[in-house]
Amino acid sequence: MQNKPKENTGPPAEDFRIRCPRLGHQVRFSYCRQENMGLPCFKTLDCWHLHFPVEQYLRQELTASDWERTFSRAKQPKLSSLLELIHKAQRRTQESK
Repeated sequence: MQNKPKENTGPPAEDFRIRCPRLGHQVRFSYCRQENMGLPCFKTLDCWHLHFPVEQYLRQELTASDWERTFSRAKQPKLSSLLELIHKAQRRTQESK
């Protein structure tokens, strides 16, 4: 188990990892920062706030519209998002036939 990084205003060094609740394994901040098609994962604030001032950092790094798209949109229940992904995959399969 790794020690917490020193207090600073930027993200921890690349060798520092935390457990991702979505993936179930260790990830670096750099992964979380771009996981969502170049935008941060919607859980980044929840996961990293104990390790550095992540909200302050990302508010400086992101445009207002990127912040809004990432963190301010209404979250879908997991079942709804899974069903949506299934329907999209079914449509793609039918279109490719």
